[in-house]
Amino acid sequence: MPHKTGLIDQIEETVIAALLGLMTLITFANVVTRYVFNSNILWALELTVFMFGWLVLLGASYAVKKHAHLGVDAILNMVSPPARRVLALISVAACLMFSLLLLKGCYDYWAVFADLPPTSGRWFPTGFDMSARSQSFYEVQDVPMVGVFRFLEDMINYGETYEKLPKVVPYIVLPISALLLVLRFSQVAVAIWRGDVDRLVASHEVEDELDEIRAGHARDEQGGSN
Repeated sequence: MPHKTGLIDQIEETVIAALLGLMTLITFANVVTRYVFNSNILWALELTVFMFGWLVLLGASYAVKKHAHLGVDAILNMVSPPARRVLALISVAACLMFSLLLLKGCYDYWAVFADLPPTSGRWFPTGFDMSARSQSFYEVQDVPMVGVFRFLEDMINYGETYEKLPKVVPYIVLPISALLLVLRFSQVAVAIWRGDVDRLVASHEVEDELDEIRAGHARDEQGGSN
């Protein structure tokens, strides 16, 4: 299990780092093209916006997994451990409910671009709305079609060719990130229930790092005196 968890962490970190690196590279290339060659990479801005969206949405679930979100625990520190556990369970239940609602909304928004039926029901899925109009022919504004996605023309666009990238491709991050968020909050809920942690997020990262630095200085001074 530790090896599997380490591999998943590495994949997530690699994807996030790759998105950040590509955003920087594309933006830099567009600046050089504009000011040196008096031209413009037409699709650079739109692609950068999509990558930023991917970065934020995927990073949100990863931060939940690593307890990296900021939290206010002034009240938690004032109550007893049993009460702290109850409050943590209430908090994670609210977050889990929110992420489930977000998952429904994200899937419903993306489904029509994938020629799939969205769910019916205002708050909770009660089935599938088979009467929803497909929007699989919708394309982005500037990013050109990539050959690797040509199979989508026969799969969801009824053989019609795409000139630009279909919206189903960049928007797929919506249901994926929402599903990951549900998974991460579920894992935190289990950890709180088992007693492994007593709060949803950690808010003392800076204090912990300062304590480690002080401890390191103390060891150095002790070693020097010896």
